[in-house]
Amino acid sequence: MRILGIDPGLQTTGFGVVDCDGPHLRYVASGTIRTTRLALGDLPGRIKILYDGVREVAGRYQPDSSAVEIIFVNVNPQSTLLLGQARGACITALVSAELPVAEYTAVQMKRAVAGHGRAAKPQVQEMVQRLLQLPGTPGPDAADALGIAITHAHAGHTLAQIAQATPLARRQHAMLRGGRAL
Repeated sequence: MRILGIDPGLQTTGFGVVDCDGPHLRYVASGTIRTTRLALGDLPGRIKILYDGVREVAGRYQPDSSAVEIIFVNVNPQSTLLLGQARGACITALVSAELPVAEYTAVQMKRAVAGHGRAAKPQVQEMVQRLLQLPGTPGPDAADALGIAITHAHAGHTLAQIAQATPLARRQHAMLRGGRAL
């Protein structure tokens, strides 16, 4: 199974592609999609670059599934909203490419890759390099994206087995009891 991991960011979005055969992982590709050539105020232009970039990566590497990092709430609410829009563009691109999308927090990824949820970026980079037997350390955004793909490779298989054994209900966000949307 080929997995595309995405670490969304408004200025730099990391991507990582790994092949998973049971417990064996193989590096395919990684990199970043940068929107820094546009003015900071050009949000629609940046969103378009992210959408097109993720679609291009998905088209080039033909993954079977994808995983995206769940954003955290920043101290600055405006930054959180902007990052959420970048994440939405990435998820929309993956869904429009007809890929299933899994979501993991940074803490879940750090636990899966480095063994603890408070690992620093250099620790994640080094562990991704070791796990995928890379000749060099990937950049921080690409390493996070590869970490998300690795997390899905490990957790996705287990979650699929659990789903087959018991029915899982998808958590409904922004819903009131009784099925009325907010």
